[in-house]
Amino acid sequence: MESFYSIQGEGYHQGKAAWFVRLAGCDVGCVWCDVKESWDSNAYPSRSIIDIARPAVQSPARFVVITGGEPLLYNLDLLTHNIRSEGKAIHLETSGSHPLTGSWDWICLSPKKFKQPLPEIYNQANELKVVVYNKTDLPWADGLAKLTTPGCRLYLQPEWSNRKKVMPLIIDHIKKNPQWSVSLQIHKYMGVR
Repeated sequence: MESFYSIQGEGYHQGKAAWFVRLAGCDVGCVWCDVKESWDSNAYPSRSIIDIARPAVQSPARFVVITGGEPLLYNLDLLTHNIRSEGKAIHLETSGSHPLTGSWDWICLSPKKFKQPLPEIYNQANELKVVVYNKTDLPWADGLAKLTTPGCRLYLQPEWSNRKKVMPLIIDHIKKNPQWSVSLQIHKYMGVR
């Protein structure tokens, strides 16, 4: 769909410069998705792996984030190989609803209730980031956290349009469950994409 140089706005690596590759296509369909234009892969021309990888490896960013839509709709082995061969670290942002392909330095698993992650992705995740839209998302997140490995970092992120309502719930939950941290979409506060 697009690629661009910006600031990672969420999770463990927030605030760091990153090159983003947003792949088109998504079959999860979150009602609160902020990139719904990425859902239809037919709306964008196909590009070669070389054409996608070239600007990523030429950028000054230390790492490349592969995101979507849902990037695991595609086999990402060759794309990650081409980027990694040029010395860039590669991060994945995924719902985990499709088999894991590619070679990764960091995996951010952001599960959705609409299409649950495959069980094998939990022990591959470096970071679990749960978007909180309402109070029922908090016990659901706790259940997901139990499926991750001990080193996985845990984040609760308020859904942007509902952040004023859910932020007090998140704060209270984290105070009671300090294994969690808050993830804010700081790129939205900064006015960058």
